[in-house]
Amino acid sequence: MKYSLKFKGIDEVREFENENFTIRDVLNELGLSAQTIVAKQNGELTIEDSLINNGDEIRLVQIIYGG
Repeated sequence: MKYSLKFKGIDEVREFENENFTIRDVLNELGLSAQTIVAKQNGELTIEDSLINNGDEIRLVQIIYGG
């Protein structure tokens, strides 16, 4: 199964075999924290426990904050 990943300089199709593959798994693979990233799945905001389906587009957006 495959999904499309877009994040900063990454724009690629990736494969996954586990039917329980989640947004959290993507973040872990990239060494990113859910506290600093917002995920969109097929254009809709999603949570890190959302399952990724074959053909999904996952876009990760870094949250910018400061004081």
